[in-house]
Amino acid sequence: MIAALKNRGLWPERDKRTGRRHVVVEYDYTDEHGHLLYQVVRTEPKGFFQRYSDGKGGWTNRKHCRQVLYRLPKVIKSEIVFIVEGEKDVETLEVNGFTATTLAGGANAKWLPSFTEALRGTQVVLIPDNDLPGWALMRRVAESVLGHAACVVCFDDHHRAGAKDITEWFESGHGECEFMYLLEAAWRTK
Repeated sequence: MIAALKNRGLWPERDKRTGRRHVVVEYDYTDEHGHLLYQVVRTEPKGFFQRYSDGKGGWTNRKHCRQVLYRLPKVIKSEIVFIVEGEKDVETLEVNGFTATTLAGGANAKWLPSFTEALRGTQVVLIPDNDLPGWALMRRVAESVLGHAACVVCFDDHHRAGAKDITEWFESGHGECEFMYLLEAAWRTK
């Protein structure tokens, strides 16, 4: 069981010298009102796990019973939402002026009906990572939101530039104006 969780990045890695994991970043997942439900924690070496408050000033390192989309309050207020595979990609798009979301657990995470409901009537732009799990996730998302979202578009121009994800694409020197131009072209061919 632990090996399966480690393979999916859901079990924290530990520093072999000290036996402790090194936390790199914490991503807060909140309810629709902005109240913290849980965190996805990235560790070094690269690993991920979920934790939530134990109510006593500490943490319970376990998946929370209520799973929500990352940045849920922004998502439910937006007309256009970009869906990516990870929190880092969400933050990259936010820095460039876009509303984005993801789900805890990466490409193998289950897409829930509540996620679809949060996107009802929204224009959804899927941005897959350039690998089979990334494409499989976006296929599952598309199948779930079709008929509920106002429209669904897949953006994969970043792959042509050799980028594995949208963060790498922006880091390689591309900007939000080019992104908008390519996105408009994708929208026209929809």
